[in-house]
Amino acid sequence: MAMEASVIESMIREALPDAVVSITDLAGDNDHFAAHIVSAAFKGKTRVQQHQMVYAALKGKMGGELHALALQTAIPEDD
Repeated sequence: MAMEASVIESMIREALPDAVVSITDLAGDNDHFAAHIVSAAFKGKTRVQQHQMVYAALKGKMGGELHALALQTAIPEDD
């Protein structure tokens, strides 16, 4: 079962309330997405740690309901 972009965005915003989130459906199938997320919560974290924070926000949906998610994360000063 696929996920809607709005659900992905909502889950990320719930975990990172200050985040500016942009979700793009790459294939038009609600299965392959790209996400650009800017959050002050990423400050001082490595890129891997930032991505882990996003995956944690998705509460185990990666690899199941959400097949593919290309991540680009940044802190507000980077953007």
